Amino acid sequence: MLDRLREILGAANVLTGKDMDPFACDWSGAPQGTPLAVLRPGSTADVAAILKLANESRTPVVPMSGNTCLSGATAAEGAWVVSMARMNKIREIRPTGRIAIVEAGAILANIHDAVAEHDLIFPLFFGARGSAMIGGALSTNAGGSNVLRYGNTRDLCLGIEAVLPDGEVIDLMRQLHKDNSGYDLRHLLIGAEGTLGIITAAVIKLFPAPLANATAMVAVPRVGDALELLNRLQQETGGAVQAFEYMPRAYIETHLLQTKDARPPFDERHDVNIMVEVGATAPRDAVPDANGQIPIAAHLESVLADLFEEGAILDAVVAQNETQRREMWERREAAAQVMTYQTPHVDRDIAVPVDRMQEFLDQVAQIIADLDPGAQDVSVAHLGDGNLHLGVFPTRDDEDLCQRIGDLAEDAAVALGGSFSAEHGIGWRKRPAMARHKNPGAMAAMRTIKTALDPNGILNPGKVLPDI
Repeated sequence: MLDRLREILGAANVLTGKDMDPFACDWSGAPQGTPLAVLRPGSTADVAAILKLANESRTPVVPMSGNTCLSGATAAEGAWVVSMARMNKIREIRPTGRIAIVEAGAILANIHDAVAEHDLIFPLFFGARGSAMIGGALSTNAGGSNVLRYGNTRDLCLGIEAVLPDGEVIDLMRQLHKDNSGYDLRHLLIGAEGTLGIITAAVIKLFPAPLANATAMVAVPRVGDALELLNRLQQETGGAVQAFEYMPRAYIETHLLQTKDARPPFDERHDVNIMVEVGATAPRDAVPDANGQIPIAAHLESVLADLFEEGAILDAVVAQNETQRREMWERREAAAQVMTYQTPHVDRDIAVPVDRMQEFLDQVAQIIADLDPGAQDVSVAHLGDGNLHLGVFPTRDDEDLCQRIGDLAEDAAVALGGSFSAEHGIGWRKRPAMARHKNPGAMAAMRTIKTALDPNGILNPGKVLPDI
């Protein structure tokens, strides 16, 4: 089998032994099984040949992009890993049509840099963008900090190319905003975590780059008050809020402990800290006035000043330059490091309706008080879209306690009309939650689809669906 793979890919692109070590752990370095081999295709035809051979031989295959996954979706014990790293071309950028055609292995930061040359953005931003690849982002329907304004990855994709488990290539590389020609297989494959097919290329949407950004840290009495703040800012800016991020006091304090030269956002400590960013795309909001002040920043300052006078906010600091803006973003983008700063820790990816976030956090506080009163809650949230990354530092190393806190928090989210998974995917780690919470009819339909497209069960086995 390895000889046949070397004929397809070339010997240098079939890795075995110690060469597989980087692919046998997750982003944190935790082991997640030893692959049979790591395969590095250079084209869609290579991927098709690999899957055809795997299907014939009943060999499990695990697709891997940047391996920044947080749900165990790239665990590959006894499987071939198909690394998309060589398929990294940005094939075409069409500024007038505001689209780009990219291969699955294109790194997000490289896409950002390439389209920036045309004064455009691909608005999928999160901390791992320097290594995360667009294929993985599509496979998990990743979110990030700009979902509030631009939507999830699913909303940023017009078309895909993918290879099915039997090696059949499906070309859905449409560049259309409207196409009602049958089942939308694009959306079926997006978010499927590589269990139905391997995405090899995509047509992605681009947007005008903001001509100016106004960024601020704002303190409010409670998270529930932040929703009023968001609604007011959206009204005042014509819906131009593109990030609205929540960080509690414990998160800020942990960041200060962990990060050299980090500074607190305010002179005083506050329980509820919000980072807000407004993006201006109209010249009237971005061209400095006679005093050198950028209108969008001046307007944000004015609105926040009014809110302070009304007692709706406790404090606010508006970034006066790019260095201060970058400092605010670095504080938020350090979340992965902050939330794993202590061991043990609880981390769950949860979504609730935006107007029920305060209720959910109150319930989480009660769960912690009942189970481990001294535990620290360092959760952060993309508050504008209701996505909370639950982070708790328990007082003792007790696996059952950590599991109980996480499970009860997920149960509370679902009871409030939310979800146990927002943007990190299911992988194998959230399969128990799928079994507990997913609608039985929906589960049956998903199993039917999986069996129909992958009857031999070779693609990313043991992921997403319980009992498959």
